[in-house]
Amino acid sequence: MHLKIHKSYRNVISLADKELIGKKFEEGKFQLNVRENFYSGEELTKEEAVLILKKQVHEDATFNLVGPKSISTALEAGIITEEHIGKIDNIPFALTLL
Repeated sequence: MHLKIHKSYRNVISLADKELIGKKFEEGKFQLNVRENFYSGEELTKEEAVLILKKQVHEDATFNLVGPKSISTALEAGIITEEHIGKIDNIPFALTLL
């Protein structure tokens, strides 16, 4: 997985499965564009990503999550629930503002 922290008035955390970065998925009128410039960041293990996600919750961050591994990691970190997960072309994603 790749994690990138976009610094702004509120941190925006992007987490995506490595193999999905640079790809675009479409289903009907919906698109999921996993742009490299937004999602390509530091490659982390699940354990490392969980720690960062948990810390960023306390920093009032927003989260953009794409891919089964990334979604599983976010679920484990407690930042999303199953109700937050959508799918486009069978690729799970979640956009969360806490």
